[in-house]
Amino acid sequence: MTLRYLIQKEFLQIRRNAFLPRLIVLFPIMIMCVMPWVMQMEVKNIVVDVVDIDRSVESQRLVQQVAASNYFIFGGQKATYAEAMKDIEKGRADVILEIRDGKYLIAANAVNGTKGAMGSAYLSQIITAPAQYAAIPSQPSVLTLYNKGQNYKLYMIPALFAIVMMLMTGFLPTLNIVGEKEAGTIEQINVTPVSKWAFILAKLIPYWLIALFVITVCLLLAWLVYGLTPAGPVWLVYVLAMLLALFFSSFGLIISNYSDTMQQAMFVMWFFVVSLMLLSGLFTPTRSMPQWAYLTTYINPMHYFIDAIRTVFIRGGTFQHIAHQVFALLAIGLFMAVWAVQSYKKNS
Repeated sequence: MTLRYLIQKEFLQIRRNAFLPRLIVLFPIMIMCVMPWVMQMEVKNIVVDVVDIDRSVESQRLVQQVAASNYFIFGGQKATYAEAMKDIEKGRADVILEIRDGKYLIAANAVNGTKGAMGSAYLSQIITAPAQYAAIPSQPSVLTLYNKGQNYKLYMIPALFAIVMMLMTGFLPTLNIVGEKEAGTIEQINVTPVSKWAFILAKLIPYWLIALFVITVCLLLAWLVYGLTPAGPVWLVYVLAMLLALFFSSFGLIISNYSDTMQQAMFVMWFFVVSLMLLSGLFTPTRSMPQWAYLTTYINPMHYFIDAIRTVFIRGGTFQHIAHQVFALLAIGLFMAVWAVQSYKKNS
C-alpha cells in the first residue's frame, strides 16, 4: 500500500511539472521524425571542379557523367589547377578532378574527412567503372541479406530507439532525487518508516511505464512515417526496451544519490551517456575499434541493446538469437538496481 502512494506521488510531481509531460510526448516524436533524415552516412552534394586539359571525347564524356551524378554538384570547368585550388581554399569546392594526358588526378578537401574520402571514392568509381566492366567477362551477382534495399533508415531507426530510451529513462531519474534534495522534500521522506527498497522502486516504476509509452510511440512512428515494422516478434522489442530502461533508470538514481546539485548530476550523467553511446557500435562497427575500446563493449548495455534490437528488427531474430544479449542486459540492470537501493542514504 505504501508503494502505491509513493508511485502516485511521483506521477503527481510529473503531472504538475509544466515541462516534463510535453517532453515525454514530443521528444520521441522529434527524434523519430527528424533524425532518420539527418543521421546517414551517405554523402551527397559534393562540389567538384574539373580541370580538363585534354579536351578529348572521352574526357568530355567523363565530365558529363560527373555532372549527371546525384552525388555531385558540378562546380564548372576551370582553366588551371591553381584556379580550382582557390575554390578549395575558399570552401566553394570539395574535390578537384584534373584530366591531363589521359591521366586523372583527384584532389580532395579532407578538412571534413568523411566527405573528402567518400567524394574521392565516388569519383574513382566513375573513372574506373568502364575499365572494370571491360575486364570482367560477366558481372558477379550480389545478394544483399536482410536489408535488401540497403535502406539506411531501416538500419538507424532501431538505434534511435536506444537513444530515446537512454535520454528519457536516464536523465529524468537523474534529476529526481537530487531535485528533491534541492527542494528540501527529501527530508520529509527520510523521517518516515518507508524502506529504501520501496522508495527506490517508487522512483523506478514510473520511468518504466514511461519507457513503455515511449517505445510504443517510436514503433507507431516507424510504421506510420516510414512504413517499417519489426521483422521479428514485437514483444521482444518491448522486453529489450524494458531491460534498457531498468539499467538507465537505476543508473540515473545512482548518480542522483551521489550528487548534491542538479548541475553536478547532469554533467556526470552526460559524461557516461556520451561514452556509452560512442562505444556501443551505434555509429561505427565495434570490431573497427582499438582492442582496448572493444573490451568495453562487454560491460556496455547500449552495445547489447543495439545488437539485439537490430537482430530482431532487421533480421527477424527470435529469443534464441538474442538470449545472450537479454541475459547480459538483465544481469547489468539488476546489478545497477541493487546498487541504486544500497547507495540511497535514507538518514542523510
